[in-house]
Amino acid sequence: MSNKWICQLLSLATLLISYNVYVCECQEPEALPPSAENCNGVFISYDFLDRRKGFPRVKNVTAQSWSFNATATVLNTGKDVLKAWKLFIGFQHHEILVSANGGIPFEAGDFPSSVGNGTTLVGSSLPDLETSIDTANDLSQIQALIQIAGTQFGVRPPAIPMPKNIKLVNDGFKCPRPSVRKSSMWACCKSDPKFKSKLLKTKFLPRQKGDLTIAYDVLQSYDSSYLVQVTIDNNNPLGRLDHWNLTWEWTRGEFIQTMKGAFTREITYTGCVYGVAGQYYKDMDFSKVINCQKNPVISDLPPEKYNDTEIGKIPFCCRNGTLLPILMDPSQSKSIFQMQVFKCPPDLDKKSIFPPARWKIMGVLNSAYTCGPPLKVEPTKFPDPRGLDATTYSIVSWQIVCNITKPKHRSTRCCVSFSSYYNDSIVPCNTCACGCDDDDTNRHCNPNARAMLLPSEALLVPFENRTLKTVAWAKLKHFRVPKKLPCGDNCGVSINWHIVSDYKGGWSARITLFNWKPFPFENWFTAMQFKKSVSLGFEKVYSFNGSLLTKFNNTIFMQGLQGTSYLIGEDNGTYLKVPGKQQSVISFTKKFKPNMQIAKGDGFPSKVLFNGEECSIPTQFPMQTANQQNVYLVQEILVLVLAFTMNHILY
Repeated sequence: MSNKWICQLLSLATLLISYNVYVCECQEPEALPPSAENCNGVFISYDFLDRRKGFPRVKNVTAQSWSFNATATVLNTGKDVLKAWKLFIGFQHHEILVSANGGIPFEAGDFPSSVGNGTTLVGSSLPDLETSIDTANDLSQIQALIQIAGTQFGVRPPAIPMPKNIKLVNDGFKCPRPSVRKSSMWACCKSDPKFKSKLLKTKFLPRQKGDLTIAYDVLQSYDSSYLVQVTIDNNNPLGRLDHWNLTWEWTRGEFIQTMKGAFTREITYTGCVYGVAGQYYKDMDFSKVINCQKNPVISDLPPEKYNDTEIGKIPFCCRNGTLLPILMDPSQSKSIFQMQVFKCPPDLDKKSIFPPARWKIMGVLNSAYTCGPPLKVEPTKFPDPRGLDATTYSIVSWQIVCNITKPKHRSTRCCVSFSSYYNDSIVPCNTCACGCDDDDTNRHCNPNARAMLLPSEALLVPFENRTLKTVAWAKLKHFRVPKKLPCGDNCGVSINWHIVSDYKGGWSARITLFNWKPFPFENWFTAMQFKKSVSLGFEKVYSFNGSLLTKFNNTIFMQGLQGTSYLIGEDNGTYLKVPGKQQSVISFTKKFKPNMQIAKGDGFPSKVLFNGEECSIPTQFPMQTANQQNVYLVQEILVLVLAFTMNHILY
């Protein structure tokens, strides 16, 4: 055999061997769920796995608890990236969610959280789902898997406690009624052809609007750490935060090395020493670390720390956590702080940056806020730090949107009382307007009884010292005195609205603010809403700064004058506690509502806010008796008779 044939045979053998090696090394790709094979859009599913009977064991089937485990999936089978996916699961068996690995409840609070009316889950470590085309069908990038653990009530085996429905709630998608087979539920959601969306010029989500927004801007990135700037903007014209506390949840083992412009409430490093960080950063001195908690609580610095070179020197910091409305002072509607964040394996490269989840912000005697998940947005622009006419950008940015909400289980923190010149009894704040202690209500007072009318001097007396005056006034006026007296309002701030006068062309009122807290309120404000025609008659506030905000439901906005912007705290130096107090008279014209009836509610506000917090309002108004109306009628007749008599005498 010639050398030529030998070479050809060797080449053919080499080719066959390499082919066999290639075939052997080739692996079968991970299969998609069978129901997802024909879905051209977004495939969603819910699978109930198992459950166990919980404690205590009760005979009432509806009251018996069962612990359960389930999984939910969101799989992008379309040709476009699914940004910030949102999956609604319609729980219906009084479920309590204990954990949801791979997802975050959008509306719910801390675990455990009640989700019996359904909840929306959003992505934590995988908020955006890539396409199969761009990832070679990599399920780890195109599918979100949520492992759910919780408790449900009232479904006895062999029945399966399935949710009512599941659906994708992202804008531009329509989901059919889900298919159900035993313990599985699934649906294929497709793009809605009728939905008109704005074409995005970038791959980032547009920035959202909200009552309060938080920007998480990464300024520097290293393999094991990054520098981030957090910016809090108050966008609500009537919203406000005092002594704000901000918290979140680290999801990848991160910890805070240093911080400027703010501080953590607890300086602790035990979480690092005994955790993954301690195993990786073996030579690090963790005693110099600011915080290693999974859920740190951050507060603003006091003003005296602004020029501190170590923890201060950050613009818009160091105001004791005060965020004012823009219409009061735009320069005080923003807070900024920076921190150096260290990462843990496997995120040890410059690109592996994940924002914290489950953001919360709260203040002292302020509205409650509910914050959404971090949304990846276009990098934030900053002016050049060298003062040049240039623009710098953050490496990556996320936005967290927070909106004012009314929690079902949280009482308000301020209340309103009504009074008038035509009735000598005051309609007090509602019973338990700002909550009641269970022990006190069971032993001393009735939390469900209507508040008893008060004499005017009782407004300056703390509730615990009003009992004798209240009972004596009730007996004097022949009011009914219940066996168990109603509980107090328990509010830190109370506001009295008093009708001073009512005449043909106008009317006037007096507002009085009482601070029962031990600390003052700096740069306080209050806002009131009336019926439209009543608010338009606003003329002047005599001792405060006041203005009519026609663009905001005709709200009357009031704040202290320069030098009187402090509402001082309660004085405990005397035998009786004396509240801090400020008051002013307000005048109105009846030009826009000549037939208004003060006593029937036209002269009383329908909504009152103090420092952004909506206050509890009485459910009744001071009554004007028939005898009083007759007296006023007689007075008017006497004036007419006197005028007629004088006219005849003079002419």
